[in-house]
Amino acid sequence: MIPFRHGFLLVDKPAGPTSHDVVQAARRALHERRIGHTGTLDPAATGLLLLCIGKATRLQSFMLTWEKTYEGEIALGLATTTYDTEGEPLGPPRPVPSLDEVRRLELVTRFSGTIEQHPPPYSAKKLAGRKLYELARAGEQVPLEPKTVTVHELRLEPSTPERLRFSVTCSSGTYVRSLAHDIGERLGCGGHLATLRRVRIGPWLVADAVGGEALANRPDEIPAAAWVSLRDARLPFAEVVLNPTALSHFTHGQEVVVREVEGSFPVGGQVAVRDRSGELVGIGVTAAFLPRARTLTVMPRMVLGEVERR
Repeated sequence: MIPFRHGFLLVDKPAGPTSHDVVQAARRALHERRIGHTGTLDPAATGLLLLCIGKATRLQSFMLTWEKTYEGEIALGLATTTYDTEGEPLGPPRPVPSLDEVRRLELVTRFSGTIEQHPPPYSAKKLAGRKLYELARAGEQVPLEPKTVTVHELRLEPSTPERLRFSVTCSSGTYVRSLAHDIGERLGCGGHLATLRRVRIGPWLVADAVGGEALANRPDEIPAAAWVSLRDARLPFAEVVLNPTALSHFTHGQEVVVREVEGSFPVGGQVAVRDRSGELVGIGVTAAFLPRARTLTVMPRMVLGEVERR
């Protein structure tokens, strides 16, 4: 059995359980309380959850910034209160226009790049400490402030005359339900998210994940591809390797100077710090960067502490 102590586990969440349910199942199966995840999936959605285990839970907020890829279908002709199949109709069905290539290209152009979108009224986004879905269920007015997100790639293909199959790669925090709703409004017929599956988070693929049922009932059979150690973990920013002296200073809270660095390091940006064996030891912040001298000054932001070597 893989020694699940400090690292990340790729899980293919089935439809039905919440993301928290999957975390609870992992805690029972792996006998580890320190488990979190890096981005919620709605209960009806399926696909990749990236679980942080042991000391890797301290990296949870840093992993949230990876871009994500989703696949699914948009049902056209009817908008709902929740922007998905769980909600009530916002009105009677409306006729769906032709989904020819010209119209699909216009939709792709309109909803690609940096865009503004409103979160669904029924969402876990918080306002003054209360989740929006709590306000909506209480009958209170839900203020929907727009949010700036980035859609890196959007593909749309008709699966039926009234359904669009999509694939979208987007920044963290993008509401795919809102994207489905907005596409329906753009077409003038309304629409809602019919199915959703997350297939990628950063460099990790759902094809390598362990199924939720196997995680809960057969943890001894978790495939090696589903486990990512701290040595193999990749973070969504640049990284540096420290020699033993600099590493000692860094882990004791002191800023260090690294020479002969490769890449770009914007001041104030985050840096993954590794030791010479490749083990991830912490996160730093760029205090200064001299491109011509290839010299970087890094301040500690978070130190993982002593990690068991394998």
